[in-house]
Amino acid sequence: MLLSIPLEYIVLGGLFLIIVILTFWIFQLENRLRMLCRGKSGVNLEDTIEAILKKTGQLIEHQKELENQHHIFEDKLSDSIRGVATVRFNPFKGSGSNQSFATAFLNERGDGVVVSSIYSRERVSIFAKPIEELASKYELMKEEKEALSQARSNFE
Repeated sequence: MLLSIPLEYIVLGGLFLIIVILTFWIFQLENRLRMLCRGKSGVNLEDTIEAILKKTGQLIEHQKELENQHHIFEDKLSDSIRGVATVRFNPFKGSGSNQSFATAFLNERGDGVVVSSIYSRERVSIFAKPIEELASKYELMKEEKEALSQARSNFE
């Protein structure tokens, strides 16, 4: 024999069960939220977020400082000697050896100097010719031009 329970009681019982389940679920969520806000060390979520924002601001400032320093270093590096090449040669064909030389010192823009030494038994002559954008207002020997070309190819 079936128990005859009115439909209203079944619906009310079901609703009561749903309310109990939802209440239990809400208490669990509240406990989780309290734990999240309190954190492991007892610091609340707001304090943690403020600390993170402060650290983020400090990191952004530090990044700007590093970018400024990076630009300064790039400028200094472009002015520094980046290409060096030496070409040895004998200016007196038929006698002597390759004791004369031309050495080019260049920065990134092609500015620098070519230093040449012409060696003979009686004396040594040394010349320095300024270079601007891979050219000189003084006439360059073919060995000096070769040293310039080699120095430029060292950093390309």
